[in-house]
Amino acid sequence: MHPIRLISFGYLHLPTGPDGSPVPPAADRIEDVRDRLRDPAAARDILDLDGLNPRVQDVVLATPGARDLLANLADYADLPAGPSRIAIGCAGGRHRASGLTELLARELRARGREVVVEHLHVHLPRVLKAPVGPRTANTEQETAR
Repeated sequence: MHPIRLISFGYLHLPTGPDGSPVPPAADRIEDVRDRLRDPAAARDILDLDGLNPRVQDVVLATPGARDLLANLADYADLPAGPSRIAIGCAGGRHRASGLTELLARELRARGREVVVEHLHVHLPRVLKAPVGPRTANTEQETAR
């Protein structure tokens, strides 16, 4: 089987298309977890970490629906004529998207797959205030100082 590339990203950091909507990275499947895998109470203790940290991955995995989504993504990646790229995006790309991407990479490697991981925005400061109104990548945002 061919290697699979997993990409994490943050919608708030993407360029926008002519219609003003964010343009995600090219992929066979783009999984938008902005409104999923959200547990603000559990996330308080990990805000200054990123999805490369096992604590963040544990919080992501403990979020309702995460295990089912992870299994679905892994099964999709394992299809005989499966994808070459899967992109996972959340608001800022630091926590949910990067954590889920790391968990998926671990699962696929355990299944014997060759995996290449690319985190586009995990290194950027976390987004402190979500924009109000339609989601666009050019909305002004506050970042950690």
